[in-house]
Amino acid sequence: MAVAAELDLDRYCADVAARAKRASARLALIKTPVKDQWLRRSAELLREHVSQIEQANALDLAAAPGYGLTDAAIDRLRLTPKRVEEIAVGLEQVAQLTDPVGEVMRSTKRPNGLRIDKVRVPLGVVFFIYESRPNVTADAAAICVKSGNAVILRGGKEAIHSSQAIVDLLHEASEEVGLPADAVQLVNTTDRAAVGKFLAMPQYIDLAIPRGGEGLIRRVAAEAKMPVIKHFTGNCHVYVDAAADLDMAREIVLNSKCQRMGVCNAAESLVVHADVAGEFLPLIGRALAERGVEIRGDERTCELVPEANPASDADYAAEFLGPVISSRVVGSLNEAVEHINRYGSQHTDAIVTGNAKASREFVERVDSSAVMVNASTRFNDGGQFGLGAEIGISTDKFHARGPCGLEELTSYKYVVYGDGQVRE
Repeated sequence: MAVAAELDLDRYCADVAARAKRASARLALIKTPVKDQWLRRSAELLREHVSQIEQANALDLAAAPGYGLTDAAIDRLRLTPKRVEEIAVGLEQVAQLTDPVGEVMRSTKRPNGLRIDKVRVPLGVVFFIYESRPNVTADAAAICVKSGNAVILRGGKEAIHSSQAIVDLLHEASEEVGLPADAVQLVNTTDRAAVGKFLAMPQYIDLAIPRGGEGLIRRVAAEAKMPVIKHFTGNCHVYVDAAADLDMAREIVLNSKCQRMGVCNAAESLVVHADVAGEFLPLIGRALAERGVEIRGDERTCELVPEANPASDADYAAEFLGPVISSRVVGSLNEAVEHINRYGSQHTDAIVTGNAKASREFVERVDSSAVMVNASTRFNDGGQFGLGAEIGISTDKFHARGPCGLEELTSYKYVVYGDGQVRE
């Protein structure tokens, strides 16, 4: 019986992937107005069927305690009329973005008369694996379809009913406007083995994107037979330089750490120049303590902040995703950069300084996907960067880095125009 079930799963996954591949070929030919019409009609349907979405979401919320979800996770799972409206607005915002497909990135004329255009094209089929946030279902579908890609959505079991209700409405909009029915597919089995099946299908799937905990992302990176857009952790730093405005630094540290603690672009590490540590660390220590944040620091930090606890080497490399931050006092910008590049995750790192030379050196030497100068780490986000609904943040260097929007879900091809030229 187990063998039969496995064969059924094999057949199911192969069928979903093959249909996505066929849909991607059709979708690549769909013009921008049709894609935008689909996005706007999908937004309308979400608004018209709020009660239907809430009923589906209620099934997920009822099951959530049985999955061991925390109160914070349950809150992220919850869909209210306000949150459904936010999803609808997000779809409309993607419709307003420039379609990258068909853009001529560069055009050159050769001495022999050939014109060579470098043209953006869709990647093809995206396999998107994510955890229990149903709003991500609509975001991912929107950004994939707008960039000309078919998408296979594998959401967490915790949000299966909510995600299905959303996808049903996206399908209804597809039928109305003439979009391929299989451009957006939701995997309807919660069997974890299905993920491995899809990851072994490079003949159908061009890109895998995991969005969730480190364990999920490492599994996908290890098993995928196709490229993966990913980041494992977000150990983000704020470095307070000797030339920093300390009031500005206080606000940036507090926002970077406390605005939302459980996200990948929240600050987990504080680095402070020795010249300002005596004044700044007691100041920020009190402010963080008022917000329930524990500081784990080096010897100098613990001298200046009595509430601080000694930091271990593991603390400096940790992504806490909660009310803990590491701290170290350094004697120079060079020492700060070395600390960040050693312990960081190449996600987001910030400098607070009034010294233009220091900011230039920091930007040039810190090897991260986003480097902030006098701004919060929390701005490393597709929406904040003007990309629309991002599908993830990459700390890789090939082919996409940082927040991944429409352009990052495209590749390119060369189109050569001649009038009979042959090579001698």
